[in-house]
Amino acid sequence: MDRLLRRSAAEPAPAVASDRKRIRPGRGARAEYDGATLGRRAAGWRRTRLDANGELTPAVAAALRGIARDLVRNNPVAARGAATIANNMVGTGITFQVYRDGEIDDRLNKLARRHLDTTACDASGRHDLYGLQLQAARTIVESGAVVMRRRWRRASDRLPLPFQLQVIEPDYIDPSKHGPLSTAPGVQGGFLINGVQFSPLGAREGYWLYNGHPGGGRADALGSTFVKAADVAHVFRADRPEMEHGATWFAPVILRMKDFGDFEDAQLTRQKLASAFVGVVTGEDPDGVIPGIAQEEGGPDDREPLDYIEPGTFQYARPGEDVTFSSPPGVDGYADYTKVSLRAVSAGLGVPYEALTGDLSNVNFSSGRMGWLEYQRSLAAWQWAMFIPQFCGAVAGWLIDAFAMVGEDVEGVTVRWTPPGREMINPAEEIKATRDAIRSGQDTISAAARRRGEDPDTFLAELTADFARLDRLGLILDCDPRRVTAVGNPAEQQTSAQPGQPQGA
Repeated sequence: MDRLLRRSAAEPAPAVASDRKRIRPGRGARAEYDGATLGRRAAGWRRTRLDANGELTPAVAAALRGIARDLVRNNPVAARGAATIANNMVGTGITFQVYRDGEIDDRLNKLARRHLDTTACDASGRHDLYGLQLQAARTIVESGAVVMRRRWRRASDRLPLPFQLQVIEPDYIDPSKHGPLSTAPGVQGGFLINGVQFSPLGAREGYWLYNGHPGGGRADALGSTFVKAADVAHVFRADRPEMEHGATWFAPVILRMKDFGDFEDAQLTRQKLASAFVGVVTGEDPDGVIPGIAQEEGGPDDREPLDYIEPGTFQYARPGEDVTFSSPPGVDGYADYTKVSLRAVSAGLGVPYEALTGDLSNVNFSSGRMGWLEYQRSLAAWQWAMFIPQFCGAVAGWLIDAFAMVGEDVEGVTVRWTPPGREMINPAEEIKATRDAIRSGQDTISAAARRRGEDPDTFLAELTADFARLDRLGLILDCDPRRVTAVGNPAEQQTSAQPGQPQGA
């Protein structure tokens, strides 16, 4: 009995033993998940255990960026995709307000707007803050990331605030700076990941940036300089944990867009060939002069072989000469294939098919609204989970540092950002729904103002000023709910209505 107990204790339980079996290729063993089974149906999958940085190596990132830029330059669908994402994510600009202890600080707000609402904030002197936002958003979609540097300026530059913003492409990050940092024996050092330097605890310490664009051909662009992380904003969409660089948003659809472009070229070539050649003319006189061809007496004709064709071509041939035309096969379903391909591209980019192509032929109110609402959720995620924390948050921190640099008190100072508003699909109904939601306590005036892209404090301040001006001028308009009811009656009648009498009667 003791021997049996010892033997059973030494042997693993059947379930444990089965868990230890390795799944081998072939028709035999299967994994509990069909996708993990090895066999013919699963052939071709690239099963890698690399982390995000191992997959997106500098060579891979550079190749993807180059292809995406070529697509945006030459492919109208790709150009439209990059434009619609940037235009909807940033639009005319993600605006800001400077607050102190929860209240708008008018003096600091005006100082910030004198700097950021003008081209004074741009190191190149061409854009205001909102133009830089749009440029950065396009670069993120096309190149996978964007880099923004803070450039301190002297008082002699006569800027409202002593700093400027420089937006550059991610190509500036030097990928050769990679690996562990050298340290003294027994001391744990930091490390580098493709140009980004980290502390031993994994905190970003800075970036190694080229002195110029590596593709610009400048002699001084060969070297790179370390720039502290406090002066750099590296903005990208991190699709995986511990991802330190971004991939172009066109990565999932690059091959599909190329295939679709090749398909269109083949269709166009087939149509050109079908419409170019008109016919071949043959005659019965073997010694006759071929029209349009110079021929000397007794000598060979100066006819050139027909190795190309143009629209409307007639070719003359001698008796006995024959021309065989190729009959290119017709390709049916061009429109259907186009829609399927472009829908796949729009799904890969996260953009509605109608916004990507401008094709509204099969859209009704319900389908358009559903697609627009889903797109709004994606835009909100890109704004609040990526662009505002990384780009706008860096600008806010640098703005407060600049306030302190010029001697301003920054205790309790914060910056709030408001994305651009969304156009209503059905204003007549949506405005009524917003009004009813506010009156029933399910919404607030401030929340409704933010959805329109307005700052609530600014909106309420303007509304108060407008009402005060109307009272001062003695004007009563039906847009003033203090004076006129929703049905156009004076508000005083509402207060004097008898009990049981419906309001607005």
